[in-house]
Amino acid sequence: MQIIKSKDNEIIKYIKKLKEKKYREVEKAYVIEGEKLINEAIQENAKIKYIVISETTVEELNEYFKKNIEKNSCIYVTDKIFSMLTDVVTPQGMLAVIEKKDIDENDINIAEELIIVLDGIQDPGNLGTILRTIDSAGLSQVIISKKTVDIYNSKVVRSTMGAIFRVNVIISEDLVVTLRQLEKHGFETIATSLDTKDSIYDMKKGKKVIIIGNEANGVSEDVLQIVNKKAKIPMLGKTESLNVSVATGIIIYEYVRRKIKE
Repeated sequence: MQIIKSKDNEIIKYIKKLKEKKYREVEKAYVIEGEKLINEAIQENAKIKYIVISETTVEELNEYFKKNIEKNSCIYVTDKIFSMLTDVVTPQGMLAVIEKKDIDENDINIAEELIIVLDGIQDPGNLGTILRTIDSAGLSQVIISKKTVDIYNSKVVRSTMGAIFRVNVIISEDLVVTLRQLEKHGFETIATSLDTKDSIYDMKKGKKVIIIGNEANGVSEDVLQIVNKKAKIPMLGKTESLNVSVATGIIIYEYVRRKIKE
């Protein structure tokens, strides 16, 4: 087993660059960390370019994980080199480089009854949690605006808990255009907003696109002007708004509740 000891190794330099969004976009790849996420990537047939394991961790690998990774390109590095690659405070000593899915707006699945659209979500933890919730509801996609935080940010990836391998993330170049196209396919477009009396619980049956806005400013004005409807989550207490990932979870699970009753 050959162990890489130099920070000037070309593969090491390549992986370090992937910490930056611009290089992730150029290389069409991103990094995941930890045994659980790597196992998820293997099980979901994600395209794995490299699996990197620190020399200390090699000695601790269980047989199941060894068997899972044996068909992939494994690289072994010193603990010092691994510490230069990791973004985790207490790393597990293993990471992988994953190729991005080749998805664009032509890949929107118009057969799904509910499509979530995220307009400018900025917090990585919120975005990752929303993807995990979408996955838990059996939905296969999410549409995000270009102003939304990078889906392949390491914090986002960790927060998805593996959902990133199952949920197609479609980046809209222009949300207004995308929403107009979805309306032509029979979807009702609904923006979340506090400036309405309509409740999400009053929504009628049918194909829906629900737009969730930025944590501070909500749905952008140009989108609000073209949607079919606005709706809000009714609240009985004094709090005026909810965390965006919590609000999205409530909306998605209203859809789940209705599906279960069908």
